[in-house]
Amino acid sequence: MNTAVSISDCRVIELGQIGDRNGHITVVTNHSEIPFPVKRVFYLYDIPGGESRGAHAHKECHQFLVAVSGAFEVVLDDGKNKRSVHLNNPKTGLHIVPGIWASEVNFSSGSVCLVLASQEYTESDYIRSYNDFLNFKTANG
Repeated sequence: MNTAVSISDCRVIELGQIGDRNGHITVVTNHSEIPFPVKRVFYLYDIPGGESRGAHAHKECHQFLVAVSGAFEVVLDDGKNKRSVHLNNPKTGLHIVPGIWASEVNFSSGSVCLVLASQEYTESDYIRSYNDFLNFKTANG
């Protein structure tokens, strides 16, 4: 894993949409709309308004977050710099590269956060302590 990644390596991607006044569809295809093959899909919901989730980093797993309903912010942190990205549109997502600490904050009531991940769940891929994250970045950078 490249621990020299920075918040600038995370990017917002417009997915596009197909539709008319009767409704819309947004399509996500491996290596097309997003830059990795999806191996796991999950979503966060019933999060009380104003609450937070996440607050961890991954060593190898890429993630792509979409606000399929409602809105929230993602705070990205590379150990030196922070950046906040507001997600509120189901045709826009955020690609989070491995080695970035990410927290989802300020959920609006009724929000649903869809997460597409490049790996199946593996606890050893998670860094759940911010101090451990900083040590990981320093030791592997």
